[in-house]
Amino acid sequence: MLLSLIEEKQRHGYELIKELELKFGGSYAPSPGSVYPTLTLLEELGQVRSTTTEGSKRLYEITDEGRRYLRENEAMLNSVRKRMAMAARAASGEMPPEDLHHAMHTLRAALMFHRGGWSEAETERVRRIIEAAAEEISQGRDNE
Repeated sequence: MLLSLIEEKQRHGYELIKELELKFGGSYAPSPGSVYPTLTLLEELGQVRSTTTEGSKRLYEITDEGRRYLRENEAMLNSVRKRMAMAARAASGEMPPEDLHHAMHTLRAALMFHRGGWSEAETERVRRIIEAAAEEISQGRDNE
């Protein structure tokens, strides 16, 4: 997620923390102790580069390697964005009814005890089912 935010525009670490907090609807803000080591790792991997600005502040920008990584992992990034949006809505105080809580555990069990192995095609099929269900649920009630 940090890498995708840097792709949008060059940012300082503090800006990244604030942007993530905003995307979570204020319910979560990553600590500097998790963001700055991740930025260092991204720099070591060649996915971002930084320059020093305003004293010791570092400004991060994405590299071609970082862009390539984002393109190769687009499905994962989209899933993360959807979960962040759901977390932001959940922070508003709405919790699902107990019946839905049980249904979520049933889905988790179905995934854990899936038979027949996880081929690439089967993984994609199940991912599409889950993503479609999540999208439909997140859209809310239909116009009855």
